[in-house]
Amino acid sequence: MYQELYMRTVEIGGGGLLAVSDNSPFSTAYADAGQRDIKKKVVVLGTGWAGTSFLKSLTHPSYEVQVVSPRNYFAFTPLLPSVTNGTVEARSIVEPIRNIVRKKKFDAQFREAECDKIDTQNKKVHCRSQKTNLGGIEEFTVDYDYLVIAMGARPNTFNTPGVLEHAYFLKEIEDAQRIRRTVIDCFERASLPSVSEEEKKRILHFVVVGGGPTGVEFSAELHDFVNEDLAKLYPTLKKHVKITLLEASDHILNMFDKRITAFAEQKFHRDGINLKVGSMVTKVTATEISTKEIATGETVNTPYGMVVWSTGIGTRPVVMDFMKQIGQTNRRVLATDEWLRVEGSDCIYALGDCATINQRKVIEDISVIFNKADKNNTGHLKVDDFNEVINDICERYPQVEIHLKKKQLKDFVHLMKHSHGDDEFNIEKFKSSLSEVDSQMKNLPATAQVAAQQGTYLADCFNRMEICEKYPEGPLRFRGAGRHRFRPFSFGRRGNLSADSMIEGTNTLAVCSIGWRTNCSSASWRLDFNRSEHTVVVVLCLRQQAGQLAYEDAGDLRLGEAFHIWKGLESNLRRADKYINGKVNNY
Repeated sequence: MYQELYMRTVEIGGGGLLAVSDNSPFSTAYADAGQRDIKKKVVVLGTGWAGTSFLKSLTHPSYEVQVVSPRNYFAFTPLLPSVTNGTVEARSIVEPIRNIVRKKKFDAQFREAECDKIDTQNKKVHCRSQKTNLGGIEEFTVDYDYLVIAMGARPNTFNTPGVLEHAYFLKEIEDAQRIRRTVIDCFERASLPSVSEEEKKRILHFVVVGGGPTGVEFSAELHDFVNEDLAKLYPTLKKHVKITLLEASDHILNMFDKRITAFAEQKFHRDGINLKVGSMVTKVTATEISTKEIATGETVNTPYGMVVWSTGIGTRPVVMDFMKQIGQTNRRVLATDEWLRVEGSDCIYALGDCATINQRKVIEDISVIFNKADKNNTGHLKVDDFNEVINDICERYPQVEIHLKKKQLKDFVHLMKHSHGDDEFNIEKFKSSLSEVDSQMKNLPATAQVAAQQGTYLADCFNRMEICEKYPEGPLRFRGAGRHRFRPFSFGRRGNLSADSMIEGTNTLAVCSIGWRTNCSSASWRLDFNRSEHTVVVVLCLRQQAGQLAYEDAGDLRLGEAFHIWKGLESNLRRADKYINGKVNNY
């Protein structure tokens, strides 16, 4: 039964999706409502990393959950580039949402539909089904007490002419399957006897736009697919194949450590992947891509056979419409507070790629922080007077702790002494000491790790909502009385692919374009260090984070027939750590 559902979810209709009927009513009605507690209605929009993580971690029985998404499965997106060349099949990296929903011990329902509008005044979500060959579009509304927006983002085209019409994206399972079919079609077309040599070169020129993790990894996967598999099937065409990676900035992988960036660029050069940095795409037609060289201002038109567009993410239309409703028109994504609540709302939360945390600045609250510590209203404080609020300051304003690490100071007390050299100061000296702290604020990256941790955090808050109402556990309210109900969200940078965390830990596992190949079999997922021609570019995770993503967040994810990502990696971690420490740290 499960296998039938699992296969239908992914493969019917050339990558299309089939909804599974669910005869349960949309909400539960009781004959005598007075005998039962009224459950809070929670609506979750989206089934990506954030939404699925929230759904799986939510356990409290006092909620009635409705999940609305046009995608009735969760996809393990880090493996999408591997789907494009057949290393992993699409059905192996998805898990049906209904399989997750049916295991919940509270009332949970899933509806395969798209959110069309959010009505904040009436607390309703307007939804419509996708148009299929079964009939027209169905429209309905869902009431909510709490709304969790986890709709992710769409590819950002920067309004470049021709991108939507001619380029391929790599955000969904269908995208990866479409790319895979098109690569084969290019080779089949080029093998026809009537096609000229010049036309063969055009058809077999694959252009990847965007030097981020997805673009770089796809370029590497495509290179190996061509040289190790397609070269055997089309031996006469290998000499015509060309892979070009375009990046508008000076380097690829700008968000990573410079050593990783330099190593990846050199590896691409050795493998024959044409890397063009400082090239900004201005137009895409059916057969040519136009770029402007930033250094010279020259415009270059390049013939191509397929373009894959991977230049970042943009906001979905429904989220943009919602942002207009709540007065966030001048922002790129939804702004939330440190507890993931949408600014200006107490019952709407946003997480994942569609939102960003608007961290409050210390300088905005300098006066109230000072007054909180100055219990005697003397206007002067000693360093010891801050002992009661030091932990609350660091928890409420995480940029303080980042600043302390950068200055190599032990704690907040040492910061005050370091700034003025004495134990007593007034509010002006206090402002001067913290004047540089807010410069350490950084937005969290739009990654699976961030989204998954946000989903887990928010579910934990929901699970403990009642007890934290009575016994708050968060930091002091500097602009009010009492304490916040919960601690603010804090991203654990374990396995994050950002420059300030990727080479900090001794337990870091990095697979960085240094000749390792991922091979899958029916029983394992292993790293083969003997395949020096392979160019897997970026995999970075700690043991704990890799296990968390593979087991907790991916759930019952099947890879191939009988293996998990983490299970096979586990046996190679010690060897990998030793190898990496020698290769990367000595680079």
